[in-house]
Amino acid sequence: MRLGTRGSALALVQARAVRDALGGEAAAEIVEITTSGDRGIRTHPPDKARWIDTIEDALERGEIDLAVHSAKDVPAASLLRDGMKLAAVLGREDARDALIGAGSLDELPEGARVGTASLRRRAQLLAVRGDLEVVVLRGNVDTRLRKLREGACDALILAAAGLRRLGREEEIGALLDASVFVPAPGQGALAVEGRAIPSGIVDADTDAALRAERFVVEALEATCDTPVGVHHDGLALHAFVGMPDGSAWLRDSVTVSGPGDEAARLIVERLVSMGARDLLARAAEQAGEPSS
Repeated sequence: MRLGTRGSALALVQARAVRDALGGEAAAEIVEITTSGDRGIRTHPPDKARWIDTIEDALERGEIDLAVHSAKDVPAASLLRDGMKLAAVLGREDARDALIGAGSLDELPEGARVGTASLRRRAQLLAVRGDLEVVVLRGNVDTRLRKLREGACDALILAAAGLRRLGREEEIGALLDASVFVPAPGQGALAVEGRAIPSGIVDADTDAALRAERFVVEALEATCDTPVGVHHDGLALHAFVGMPDGSAWLRDSVTVSGPGDEAARLIVERLVSMGARDLLARAAEQAGEPSS
């Protein structure tokens, strides 16, 4: 079986985990593929499909059998290629955002520079600490950590999952509360895309959580260039919609007492009643930098 993946250090770690779950090197081969995002191509409005586009091309042509993605990089279900299915596999890693360079946000002095390329993280940081300066910082995990050491910023925010998978957990100064700093939909989860996905590697709980998170994003008609967070932690479904400058935001949580899709529908209804769609439209107009 041929597994298509990006060639970054993190993507390869993730693909190897899927390969091992399928039976190791004797059962699966990893095929590295360069995406438009890897080549530095950006679109406006931002389109996160650039991180998986050429992998999906190879999947359609039959050059690979399965594509391994970071679940947060996969566009809405309605944008999946014809005939393709998506499922969360293996256990989900810690979905929270991690602060690097300080032991807490409170430790950062007034006016401190915090690096991120994510509009969601920008909005959530400024909603909590409007005095901070958010610096656009791009690149892979090692590149961003190097830029922090070189003084490009005083602290930065990265996904805890990527740091853990790369063995860089010691870099984490603090883990941010997922009910306040609501993670991106799918953050910390691995997803496999293909025409047929082996059931033995699908993690039912993670898959259900991922589907609930993706439902909220699609129902709100949110896009890659709007600050939205949705996270299902097994007990509750949390959601955040905000302005990039932190001037306005909505945050809500719904207890999960049954199937995740019920909580997803309820939180969408509540957010819409609070004006989420209007806020998303305003956020899209304000957004000046593409998210990662």
